Amino acid sequence: MLPSLAVALLLIVRPLPDDATVAAAVQTGAERIVAMQDGPGSSEWPYEGVYRVGGKIPEGYRVGGTSIAAEALLCAPGYSSSSPRQEAVARATTFVCEAIKEPLLQVSTYQGGYDVRAWGACYGARFLLALKAHKAVPPEQGDEVEAALAFYLDALQKFEIPELGGWNYARDPGAETPSAASPFMTPACLQTLFEARAQGYSVDAAIVARALDALERCRTDDGNFAYSAKGKARMDTRSIPGAVGRMVAGETALYLAGRSDAARLAFAVESFIRYWGELEKRRAKNGTHLPPYGVAPYYFWFAHYHAAQAVELLPEGERPRLRRALNWLLWQTRASDGTWNDRVFTRSAAYGTAMAIMSVEMPARSQPSRWN
Repeated sequence: MLPSLAVALLLIVRPLPDDATVAAAVQTGAERIVAMQDGPGSSEWPYEGVYRVGGKIPEGYRVGGTSIAAEALLCAPGYSSSSPRQEAVARATTFVCEAIKEPLLQVSTYQGGYDVRAWGACYGARFLLALKAHKAVPPEQGDEVEAALAFYLDALQKFEIPELGGWNYARDPGAETPSAASPFMTPACLQTLFEARAQGYSVDAAIVARALDALERCRTDDGNFAYSAKGKARMDTRSIPGAVGRMVAGETALYLAGRSDAARLAFAVESFIRYWGELEKRRAKNGTHLPPYGVAPYYFWFAHYHAAQAVELLPEGERPRLRRALNWLLWQTRASDGTWNDRVFTRSAAYGTAMAIMSVEMPARSQPSRWN
């Protein structure tokens, strides 16, 4: 299955690459990520968007972007034999571990509002868990990794939205104010906690249950997902083209916890492919939530990643055609220098390339941890 002609007309259409070409593109992407590492000591891949704190990229974006890029280097084939990648990941590990001292990552200084420190906690923990799962923790950094992992997992759970559950980077003012949950952020946080428990770390089951409830409130009976919700969502079906990123993310997290099924998951993936063109219209453009669907550029690679993940949870016979469709879409947006980017900022090509690599490599990865 390939997307519609209408989608194809949006693009300079490229043929579906063969396996060898895709594999080579993954290696080129990994090399480009290593080359893009910057910051003090060349230890970071900060995600860059329009949001600033005191005129600077916020700490949550620095930790989150670095963690995502480093995880991609881990999962791309050939890590164990690539000294440049191992050294880059070791530098990133040092940065992520030392970042727990930053005042603007602490729970104690959190005041609600638009704040991405919980996003940093989510992906910081996820990267360190991936390091452990790959048995790739640098030998001299074992203690630092455990201390940082404990910090991020504790912070993530404490950043839970009071009373209503779930997470959101755009909350009402006040740390104790009940707010709407985000189906962009909540699924990623849940998956981090699922993996943490699978590795033996303490996770508060009540926090997970409340977050799953919050995510279900965002979902409508027809499979749509609200942008955020406090109560049960009532979204018009006509808005689905702008919701496909949160649909694949939300259904995947609910499926892993036994609150969704293959039919819902397949509908979300098929919708992503069908309406991918609505995301492509906004990729690498200025502005954020523009009509008619309010789709912002920074959901593009997030949506691709979760669509690829959802495919691998479907029955085995359904996966090959969906993988081909996703890889064809991914190939249309690869830049001439071998990177992928969904923003107007050059620096964010590290994030986009990392998400693209992890999407391509999803069939080779272990399935995500479940919550029983």
